[in-house]
Amino acid sequence: MATLGNPTNTIAVLQKYKFNFQKKFGQNFLIDTRVLDKIISAADITKDDFVLEIGPGIGTMTQYLCEHARAVAAVEIDKNLIPILEDTLSSYDNVEIIHQDILKMDIERLVREQNQGNPIKVVANLPYYITTPIIMGLFESHVSVQSITIMVQKEVAQRMQAKPGTKDYGALSLAVQYYARPEIVANVPPNCFMPRPNVGSAVIRLTKYQEQPVQVEDEKQLFAFIRASFNQRRKTLVNGLNNASGISYTRDEIVHALQEMGLPANIRGEALTLEQFAQLSNRLSRTG
Repeated sequence: MATLGNPTNTIAVLQKYKFNFQKKFGQNFLIDTRVLDKIISAADITKDDFVLEIGPGIGTMTQYLCEHARAVAAVEIDKNLIPILEDTLSSYDNVEIIHQDILKMDIERLVREQNQGNPIKVVANLPYYITTPIIMGLFESHVSVQSITIMVQKEVAQRMQAKPGTKDYGALSLAVQYYARPEIVANVPPNCFMPRPNVGSAVIRLTKYQEQPVQVEDEKQLFAFIRASFNQRRKTLVNGLNNASGISYTRDEIVHALQEMGLPANIRGEALTLEQFAQLSNRLSRTG
């Protein structure tokens, strides 16, 4: 089978199957072999690895993964792509094509059955609108994952690794950094895709922590605090928490906890580190 990282071969496959790009699935297929090489090396795929690929498209990256990994599970939501994948991946016996919505799938069961519950590596080229739900779904379900190497919109990648006090810093930065160490490994211009997107992309690797970098008594509360703090960025942290439904602490309790941490009452959420959010959540848990 011809390598799909070559644009000519990609066009040939699309024409053969009269494939129409689905806007609702945010489909953009990679047509640059150098980028594929970078993804494989950033994900550090070896012959010991079981890889979960989300959104294989026509199998461009899947072919590369099959060459390097022990086994690959490629999960594709678009039923029109399944016969194409069965064709483009026909020469590989170490791949399973799964027609399913990744958000509704029992990934834990897949990991148990295919990899004896050992940590897997996730690789994906994700459409913008679904990036956050998929990543957070993998983290929050505590699936046994070693790393997630994904192609996303550049701006989203920047938000994932942003530091406190910067314009990109927000709820996504904190949520990702609670679970993993993010590192942008490549910037990918629009001309590396077909069809060509309107924005630049980036490959980011999220290396999952074996142990969380902060100790928090109530994980749910921590994330409620983080969301409330960034819902209205211009508000002070105290106002954000005080006005949020589902957070029951009084204004005085929040101010007091901040003062005990040596922080001013008018501080904004964007100035707090993950450690400080955890500390605030833990202090208030003890007053509740």
